[in-house]
Amino acid sequence: MAAATEESHLARLCPMTDTTVPDFFDHFPMRRVLSDALDGVLTDGSAALDLLFLWGRDCPNCDIAKRAILAQPQQMIWPGVRWLHDNVYEDAAMATRFGLHGIPAFFVFRQGKRLGRITSWPGTDAFHATINDLLGRSTQTEAIAAIDVRPK
Repeated sequence: MAAATEESHLARLCPMTDTTVPDFFDHFPMRRVLSDALDGVLTDGSAALDLLFLWGRDCPNCDIAKRAILAQPQQMIWPGVRWLHDNVYEDAAMATRFGLHGIPAFFVFRQGKRLGRITSWPGTDAFHATINDLLGRSTQTEAIAAIDVRPK
């Protein structure tokens, strides 16, 4: 089979939105957002915090995060917090915008202002604690200390 034909065949069998956790987005409430629409979504005023999950197909660490989220979804949902996601392999502009060197990456925003990032997957407890901490912070504190959580 010629390379181009083989790639086309694989693309039909495994579209870029596919994953080893294929039903993740059916079971966990996340809105897909592309780079060109992100600013409008972040500033629409409908969420206390926005969590942007940047992931990619065939990313083992992304799938670890997805499985962990599905294992304890009640810990990953907060009132007023909206989850957004984008497959950066399909939307390279999003990866470039945030200067990604690896995925998964999670960015946290309040009213369009980036509060910080969580790189890689730190585990459910650390992720949950970080978001709880941000939900409790005042805007003055946020201006002083943004988050940057990385697994140890």
